[in-house]
Amino acid sequence: MYFTDRGLEELIARRGDEEVTLAWLAEQLQAFVDMYPEAENTVERLATWLARLDDPDD
Repeated sequence: MYFTDRGLEELIARRGDEEVTLAWLAEQLQAFVDMYPEAENTVERLATWLARLDDPDD
């Protein structure tokens, strides 16, 4: 189990039944980067990956 798995499992347990928009998620990621600027590159990579999931060229 990776360290991040625990956080993901907690997210599923606490909020797994909720529906959110991608705009809401982007706002939360922006707030996270404001609090933890050292995570900016990782959040940027995740956001780009999510944005391009259905792009066959990526």
